[in-house]
Amino acid sequence: MATAVLTGGTDGIGRALAETYLGRGHDVLVIGTSQDKGEAFLAAAERAGAGGRARFLRADLSLVAENRRVVDLVTRTCPAVDVLVLGARFHRSTRVKTADGFESNFALYYLSRYLLGHGLAGHLGRAQSPTVLNFGGCGLMGPVRWNDLQLRRGYPGTGALAHGAALCDLLAVQFTRTYPGISYVLNLPGVVATSFAGEYDPATAAHVARLRTSGKPVSAAVAEILPHLDAPAAPLTAVVEGRRVATDTAAFDPADAARLHQLTERLLAQAPAQPPAAQW
Repeated sequence: MATAVLTGGTDGIGRALAETYLGRGHDVLVIGTSQDKGEAFLAAAERAGAGGRARFLRADLSLVAENRRVVDLVTRTCPAVDVLVLGARFHRSTRVKTADGFESNFALYYLSRYLLGHGLAGHLGRAQSPTVLNFGGCGLMGPVRWNDLQLRRGYPGTGALAHGAALCDLLAVQFTRTYPGISYVLNLPGVVATSFAGEYDPATAAHVARLRTSGKPVSAAVAEILPHLDAPAAPLTAVVEGRRVATDTAAFDPADAARLHQLTERLLAQAPAQPPAAQW
């Protein structure tokens, strides 16, 4: 039986994709921080007759050790991973450091996706047609602040998510070069009427409130990306609101991708060690 693992899978596009894969007969694991949302997902799966194939794992993916715990649990309990959706994000209008000392958007939007993708690559490789979906910038969110990856100077507020998205583009490039048998899809869905999880200053909160009502339906965003997940046209595919865009631009430079990979490995070498094995 196929398996789908989704971060950010308790809300918005992630939740809709989780329900889609449940409807297709997949085993589905969603990962998030909200116990209430996780239990709501499980309850909905039970009502749909798919409760036996739905699981929820509570984890704070802004922490390196938590990502390593997730990788450990998935690799011990799933024979393979067919679809990995990397969708967790949480905006902050002011700069916040995680307990590991990383800027919070960098930690959750980029570093978590790095850890989970590389950590689960072996299990993805066991699937017949493995695919990773990452909500990146699709070449539209640069430039990368090479001398300030942690956004210590002039924290850009909403722009912190954009910077993380640009890093995810380079992550995708290096990933497909390292694991050529795994399809990688970057998706920029546009403005979608989701919860926009985050902590906002008053001006940004007012803007977000308008987006929650004016954005396109989640169902429309899912319909735009599913064809590219079901039949990726290339090892690396970038999709903006359902439309493929080029991945041979400067935003996807292989040398920059290798550079970011090396910098990330140096940062992770200083991170806390992997915690003891845990149970569900």
